[in-house]
Amino acid sequence: MLRYRKPLKPALSLVRSFKTSVWRRNDSSAAPFNASAVERAEDEVDVCIVGGGPAGLSAAIRLKQIEREKGNEIRVVVLEKGSEIGSHIVSGAVIEPRALDELLPDWTSMSDHPLTQPATSSKMLFLTPKMSLPIPHPPQMSNKGNYVTSLSQFTRWLAGVAENEYGVEIYPGFAGAQLLLSDEPDSTDPWGNKVRSVQGVITNEVGLTKNYRMKSSFEPGMAFRAKVTLLAEGAHGSLSKQAISLYNLRKEAEPQTYGIGLKEVWRVDPEKHKPGEVVHTLGWPLDKDTYGGGWVYHMDGGLVSLGLVIGLDYKNPWLSPYREFQRMKHHPYFRALLTSSKAERLSYAARVLNEGGLQSVPKLNFPGGALVGCSAGFVNIAKIKGTHNAMKSGMLAAEAAWNAVHPSEAESSDGTVAAAADMSSYDTSLHKSWVQKDLHEVRNLRPSFGTRLGLWGGIIYSGIDSLILKGRVPWTFKHHGPKGKTKNPDSTSSLDSSLTEPARNHMPIEYPPFEAPLSTDLLTSVALTGTNHAEDQPVHLRVVPTPTFIKKGKTNPAVGAGVGAVRTEAEVEEGEGGKTGEEDVKEELERRRRHVEINYGQYAGLLGRACPAGVYEYVPEEGVTTNETEGWGGHKLVINSQNCIHCKLCDVKVPTQDITWTVPEGGGGPKYSE
Repeated sequence: MLRYRKPLKPALSLVRSFKTSVWRRNDSSAAPFNASAVERAEDEVDVCIVGGGPAGLSAAIRLKQIEREKGNEIRVVVLEKGSEIGSHIVSGAVIEPRALDELLPDWTSMSDHPLTQPATSSKMLFLTPKMSLPIPHPPQMSNKGNYVTSLSQFTRWLAGVAENEYGVEIYPGFAGAQLLLSDEPDSTDPWGNKVRSVQGVITNEVGLTKNYRMKSSFEPGMAFRAKVTLLAEGAHGSLSKQAISLYNLRKEAEPQTYGIGLKEVWRVDPEKHKPGEVVHTLGWPLDKDTYGGGWVYHMDGGLVSLGLVIGLDYKNPWLSPYREFQRMKHHPYFRALLTSSKAERLSYAARVLNEGGLQSVPKLNFPGGALVGCSAGFVNIAKIKGTHNAMKSGMLAAEAAWNAVHPSEAESSDGTVAAAADMSSYDTSLHKSWVQKDLHEVRNLRPSFGTRLGLWGGIIYSGIDSLILKGRVPWTFKHHGPKGKTKNPDSTSSLDSSLTEPARNHMPIEYPPFEAPLSTDLLTSVALTGTNHAEDQPVHLRVVPTPTFIKKGKTNPAVGAGVGAVRTEAEVEEGEGGKTGEEDVKEELERRRRHVEINYGQYAGLLGRACPAGVYEYVPEEGVTTNETEGWGGHKLVINSQNCIHCKLCDVKVPTQDITWTVPEGGGGPKYSE
């Protein structure tokens, strides 16, 4: 996070030009980047929304609706790190239109809306290696009145409504990289502590080399100063993670837990396509100790979305989510659907999703802003849906934001207003809304699988609770870690990671060979994501614990980005009387050695199998002296950040909790299609 110290140049063209320039790798003649000296363009807005998904767009639309109702103007800006709206939204979903009905009551009369395929049937199957056995599904999984669609397409449509019908300003390619904080403590957090408030966000720099030197195309990030900042980044968002830590928003909540969802979209043989059919699966290929399940959604136009979700509390570090997904397609049920001369795989994607439920929802408001959508975690894991709750949270946050921007009785007697927007009314209103009821009913289903009874115990309890009890019980289960641990050592650490067991406790998993085109190697699948990152930019996957990274204002700003980057920024620090470069480099090398020692030595290089994009490798390290090594046991970590599809698994699952996911240059990453 960067302190905003001085007035910046007004003025700005909000369209960035991503130019290709001639550069030389590791060009030591280029000037080092000095964050404290750079002048940033500034823009003042009323509400800045970080994230152009359903939650952020719903908030933007609702704000402009209130503008029409009240007559007072309000400027709303949506920043989206993807190259276009929807490009980072994983396609294929079943949408409950409850929130959409409230937001846009006449949406069915809009000729271009994408909800053209109603869900026609729902069923659940229990898979064994050879059979698929029908089992009852919870009533919450009924899809009557729901729609099977591309979530990417739905988001693009919603953005069109926001921009064209309501005048929302949407800026794709702008990645929110830092919270813009007040210079001095000017507010109190939800617990009464004096803190600095959030006054907007700063977007990422463009045109830096991997080693933090400025290319000829360099452009500093922009400062968006806002009266209210809404973080709608999706599950485990980087700024949301910072805000949760900075204001201790998990003080009264359970730790968030996550799953990794891997998904493909296929065009299948028309004879096998069943428009509107929704199928969920349990069992194979996962073992009894691993939570998860699959799905098949028959969308419009002959398309089928299929995938597998695996709880990231899995114990065996030899498990590969990607290989489990590819193996799942070898099952006779999937083989029959996908094996045809007319079948074609069109896309692949992966993303973590929240599974913690109601007890893992943090305090939603902080001085100057709030968390909305999956940044807070409103997925109903029993329904396997979250879009409706995310949208509703955005709408409620918008109503609170309007009152913060246009206060009436909120003004004090002397006519002054608070230094930072107070969004506490949003937290209150959400917990009085149907989102609370939606999550309360199913709050015990996911944690029931974490008991000693495992998969079968979870199935039995979930069946009784969902069919009979419907959440009407006086208890709320906690999310248990090792030996009953339920709290994180700090608000940024992952409970899921603590459940990973050393490799010596498990046998390696033998996966079957690929059977193209039914199943393929990982890089073939990654090619379908359209992932692209600007060449020679700083590595956005930092090898550093998040608390250390958050305090980077007091440390080398390139911390965790590699020895070359740290050494360059040390030049700046030394020039300003800071630590010597040797100290910074020594710390960077030690962090990486420690990472390899534990993750390679004890967990058999878990990230090399867990990452669904092949970003991480532990490779032999040769030709270095003892003092220069960044590896351990003859191996070092290599991060292929150009492959990153922004799923956030590494940040959640790494046992050492020393991978911090940060935003790359805006516009980078996957480009998911409709």
